[in-house]
Amino acid sequence: SLYIVLAFNPSPKCPIAVYGTLSDLLSVASNKLGIKATSVYNGKGGLIDDIALIRITNLNIFIIFYVSFLDPQTDSKPPEGLSGSHTDWLTLNVGGRYFTTTRSTLVNKEPDSMLAHMFKDKGVWGNKQDHRGAFLIDRSPEYFEPILNYLRHGQLIVNDGINLLGVLEEARFFGIDSLIEHLEVNSQPPEDHSPISRKEFVRFLLATPTKSELRCQGLNFSGADLSRLDLRYINFKMANLSRCNLAHANLCCANLERADLSGSVLDCANLQGVKMLCSNAEGASLKLCNFEDPSGLKANLEGANLKGVDMEGSQMTGINLRVATLKNAKLKNCNLRGATLAGTDLENCDLSGCDLQEANLRGSNVKGAIFEEMLTPLHMSQSVR
Repeated sequence: SLYIVLAFNPSPKCPIAVYGTLSDLLSVASNKLGIKATSVYNGKGGLIDDIALIRITNLNIFIIFYVSFLDPQTDSKPPEGLSGSHTDWLTLNVGGRYFTTTRSTLVNKEPDSMLAHMFKDKGVWGNKQDHRGAFLIDRSPEYFEPILNYLRHGQLIVNDGINLLGVLEEARFFGIDSLIEHLEVNSQPPEDHSPISRKEFVRFLLATPTKSELRCQGLNFSGADLSRLDLRYINFKMANLSRCNLAHANLCCANLERADLSGSVLDCANLQGVKMLCSNAEGASLKLCNFEDPSGLKANLEGANLKGVDMEGSQMTGINLRVATLKNAKLKNCNLRGATLAGTDLENCDLSGCDLQEANLRGSNVKGAIFEEMLTPLHMSQSVR
């Protein structure tokens, strides 16, 4: 700020029109020069406080003009006479980063937001200011910048590397309702359908108490190596286990109902009491698997798709394969004593060397099936089709 002194030396040839009050004179001088005139002095430095003291022909007049320079970075206080205006500039210190904007930007677009209430009426909120006069706001500047730009032009523009969830939280904090609605629709992370790895699943197993029921319904294990793991009693209902390596795994009493096991390897796995109703194991390898439970609990594969499976040498006493599909499957040397094969599709199935004593084959399709080297005779009453 500074003061400017303008001297007038009036004469009869150059008169000065003095009319009204002293305030009128100062107002006219202010309007003519575009800066504020504050006071009038005579040639001897005396303050003139009455218009009648001015003599046009023999008095030197000195008018003092006050000029204030406002730096928007250092002084956020508006000039006198602009209180209540929304066009003055403000500087915000958000988490240590400075943002300069106008009051109207913070107020007009979202008049019900916290920012609008903070800066609509000066001094109402008692906003704290730093040593530079900037208003202090303890929030993240990275997430605040997109919100400020949105208030400026109405478009949400987020730079690469900025998490939309962070911007959403800032919008909720400041009460920017229109932006909240937009972000809630667009900031949802894409669903992760990537398969679970062995490392991730082992960590999951170790964190679960042994007495707790582990539920893995619908999870994606496609292509995972789960060999030799203890997977007893785990619920894999409708899980994706396609192309998994489950060799030597313990799946005793596991629930694999409607699970996808196509192309998986389950060689030498323990499948006692397993539930595989309507599961899809097409093309899977189940060689030398054990389905037989000494306690009498029977494995249930009713309605399963077992097309082209290789179950050679598996122990399947009392297994339930009712209405299952075993077309082109290899069941050589399997123990199928007391197995339920009623309504099962055994077309082109290789049953060479199988033990089918007391097995129920009523209504099964044995077209093209191979029954060579049977350990026990197959009675006609067992198959009527």
